[in-house]
Amino acid sequence: LSGADLADGSCAHPTIPGRVSPLLPANHVTMTKGTGLVHTAPAHGMEDYSVASHHQLPTDCLVDESGYFTEAAGPELKNKNVLEEGNEAVIKMLQAAGSLLKEEKYVHSYPYDWRTKKPIIIRASKQWFVNTADVKAAAQDVLKKVKVIPTSAMNRMLEMLDRRTFWCISRQRCWGVP
Repeated sequence: LSGADLADGSCAHPTIPGRVSPLLPANHVTMTKGTGLVHTAPAHGMEDYSVASHHQLPTDCLVDESGYFTEAAGPELKNKNVLEEGNEAVIKMLQAAGSLLKEEKYVHSYPYDWRTKKPIIIRASKQWFVNTADVKAAAQDVLKKVKVIPTSAMNRMLEMLDRRTFWCISRQRCWGVP
C-alpha cells in the first residue's frame, strides 16, 4: 500500500496502553532511507519537531538534561539512561507487548559533543522569544563594556546585534558563544 492509503490513520502506541498515535505525512520520510515508515519523536529532532508543529502535536520531552527518562515516560523507564539500560528496557517492553517486529544491531550516527566526545541527545526545551528595541539596546550597551580582541570586531558584533530580529533568552548552553 502507498503512504496515501495511510493518511488520517492511527495506530495504538506500542508501550503506552490506551494511547493512540496519528499517522502523519512527512517530507523527510522516503522509501530510499528505510521502510518509508518511521516513529516521530517531536522533542528530539528538527524534522520531527517540524511535523509535530505543523499538526499541532505536543512536543513533550520524556528525557531529562542528563539523558535519563523522566517520570512521564512511565515507571518501567523512569531514571534509566536513554542510550544504555533505557534502550534495553524499551526492547523488553516491545517484546512483552508483542509489538517487536524485528531486532538487529544498528550503529546510529548520533551527533557528538566535541569536548566530551559523548553522544548528544537533542531535546526540545521551553524558550521565550522577544522582539523589542529595549532588549536590543541593553545588549548593545552591555557589549560596549566588553573588551573585544581584536577591537575591530566590536563594530561587527554591534551590527550583528542590530540586525537580529528575534531574541531567544536561553540557559541551555552554559559554555562559549558566539
